[in-house]
Amino acid sequence: TTILEGIKEAVSKRTEVVYEQRPNEAFFRNAKNFSYAIVVVGELPYAETDGDDPNLVLPLGGDKIIEDVCSRIRCLVILISGRPLVVEPYLDSIDALVAAWLPGSEAGPGIADVIFGKYDFQGKLPRTWFRRVDQLPMNVDDAHYDPLFPFGFGLRMKVRSRHPSPDGISFSSTAA
Repeated sequence: TTILEGIKEAVSKRTEVVYEQRPNEAFFRNAKNFSYAIVVVGELPYAETDGDDPNLVLPLGGDKIIEDVCSRIRCLVILISGRPLVVEPYLDSIDALVAAWLPGSEAGPGIADVIFGKYDFQGKLPRTWFRRVDQLPMNVDDAHYDPLFPFGFGLRMKVRSRHPSPDGISFSSTAA
């Protein structure tokens, strides 16, 4: 199940979900007034050396998509990967970031369940998320330990309602 399918299932039938694979200037000129955007970027599945990338940058034009969309509208970025990637250059334009590591075949409903508040975020980083690749290798006790997100970082939303109301979901957030 795709993330797009999961989102369409999770939102109210009155909500219009607009999908554009590569939104550009022309798309925004002709677009309606959006409340926010959910931008999904990341890596294609890989194994072994097929995933080797010494720069660990966002592939497939993900950086440009983030810049084009998040500079125009409030956005949640969902990053699909199996490891930390360089994201620090984009954080100022991103309103929220979800790292979905190896989400599997049921990614759509699973991701939609947490971003729309049906279930709370539970994940904690299993490793340090570096700022730049020149910091690697980086381990917790290193003298130069200056991560973007430290080992064990994660978010708990403290969801109050397990059943979303038609008007939205009330929640508070804390970083842990």
